[in-house]
Amino acid sequence: MSATDTTEPTRRDILYIATGAVGAVGVASFAWPFIDQMNPDASTRALAKVEVDISSVETGRSLVVKWQGKPIFIRNRTEKEIEEANAVSLEDLKDKIARNENLKDSSAAATDANRVVSGKENWLIQVGICTHLGCIPLGEQGDFDGWFCPCHGSHYDTAGRIRKGPAPENLLVPPYEFLSDTLVKIG
Repeated sequence: MSATDTTEPTRRDILYIATGAVGAVGVASFAWPFIDQMNPDASTRALAKVEVDISSVETGRSLVVKWQGKPIFIRNRTEKEIEEANAVSLEDLKDKIARNENLKDSSAAATDANRVVSGKENWLIQVGICTHLGCIPLGEQGDFDGWFCPCHGSHYDTAGRIRKGPAPENLLVPPYEFLSDTLVKIG
C-alpha cells in the first residue's frame, strides 16, 4: 500500500475491529470482580475514623477498640508509668524511632513525649499488634510493666516501645486527635 492508497475498509476489516472491541470488553468485565475484591470491605472503610468516649477509663486502666480491623490500645497511664517511660534512655531502646503517625518528622526519637500528645501525656494510644509476627500483646505484663507478647517473648515498656525480644519496632501510634477531654477521634 502506498501513501496515496484510498481503498475503503473492507467488511472483513470492520469485523476484525468489532471482534477485538467485544473481546476487550469481555476480558475487562471478566477481570473486574477479581480487581474489585482487592479493595477493603465496607466494614473496614466504615471504620476509617472512629470516635471513642474515654470518660470511663480510670487512671491505670486500658480500653481496647477496633479501628480498621486492628485492635487499638488506649491506656490512661499512671504518674509512675509516665515517670518510668521518661526515665528510659534512648540508648536502652531497640527501636529509636517514635513510630507516631501524628508527627511530621517520621524519624523523630522514641522519647515518651514523641509517643503521646502534649498536654495529654497520660493517654497512650497505639495499635495493639506486635511488630514481630502480628500477635496481640497482653497489657500490664512483661519485664517493663507495659505489654508482653507471649507468642515469641517481646516486651514493650509503658510507652509501647520494644525493649526486649524479637520484635523489631515500637508499637505504632495511629493518627488521632482529642475532640474534647473525653472524646478522641482515631483515624
